[in-house]
Amino acid sequence: MNEQEAEVKLKVTGEYACFTRPEFKVERVSYPVMTPSAARGVLEAIYWKPEIRYFIKEILILKQGTQTTIMRNEISSKQDKDPIIIEKDKERQQRTSLILKDVEYLIVAKMVLRPHTKHKIENYLPQFIRRRDKGQCFHQPYLGNREFSADFSKPNGKEQCDPLLRDHIVHLGQMLLDIAFIQEESRKEDFLYFLQPEKNGQTKVKGYKQALFFDAKLENGVLRVPQSKYRKLVLMEGKHA
Repeated sequence: MNEQEAEVKLKVTGEYACFTRPEFKVERVSYPVMTPSAARGVLEAIYWKPEIRYFIKEILILKQGTQTTIMRNEISSKQDKDPIIIEKDKERQQRTSLILKDVEYLIVAKMVLRPHTKHKIENYLPQFIRRRDKGQCFHQPYLGNREFSADFSKPNGKEQCDPLLRDHIVHLGQMLLDIAFIQEESRKEDFLYFLQPEKNGQTKVKGYKQALFFDAKLENGVLRVPQSKYRKLVLMEGKHA
């Protein structure tokens, strides 16, 4: 451990999970493993501060679970400030999802300080460990979809990958790593305003978001995340990383 980063580990279990593949536009089909962006969301649900961010190193499948199909009633419109009025079947849609049942993962990640942070990593790491060990969280973490809540605990150091995945290499195709928020005041189309951390608080800036993908591969039940992609994300975000 150095002054700027530290390794954190978390064991996550859930009755159901859905980590949606982006190539399926209507029906949801889950990857067989948790995605890095979903893992980051679980870590931030337990402990988050504007001074830190999480980079996922690897995700181990302790229990791969089984695939199952569910059908749900959904609405076609996005929720806004005004309530959505559902008239008969105009807004209601039935969609089928291929999800995972009874899963367990081990997340290995780095807690990294942002450039504007005044303190060392020792000021933040013990807080994460304490909250993890006590089962505390800012909001209930979930596995891909909010209705699929997750339980978490401290690893005991004896975790092993699912025996059914040993000696197997599975190519998963393109998988979302994370979203980069890039400041650009001159952008006229597809722009958004977002808050960027500064030394004296937060600043509202204009820019855009860009998704970063990587070629995902499961080796013996382990998804390893290329750290070079996170370095690219930091370069894209510049001083606001």
